[in-house]
Amino acid sequence: MAVYMIVEVTEVSDKQKYAAYVQQVPPLVEKFGGRYLARGGEVTTLSGHWHPGRLVIIEFDTMDRFNAWWNSPEYRAIAPLRETSARTNAIVVQGV
Repeated sequence: MAVYMIVEVTEVSDKQKYAAYVQQVPPLVEKFGGRYLARGGEVTTLSGHWHPGRLVIIEFDTMDRFNAWWNSPEYRAIAPLRETSARTNAIVVQGV
């Protein structure tokens, strides 16, 4: 069953470091079978008070593939670039 990682970027404190992260992540996502469905496009609020500035949605075929990517040494090596340069909220949800 497919899973979807949804990331809301709420603040970028170090644009250079965050840009380095953004540049390095896509090849790793692809290596583990993931694909971007949305990556920073325009967001329109339809209801409520949620006004994200930047959203990223990544699809993986299975939770196992997602976990293999998330826990891989390659991703763990670059994750600190995001963690120290931006504030984010992230979830992973199973599809139907």
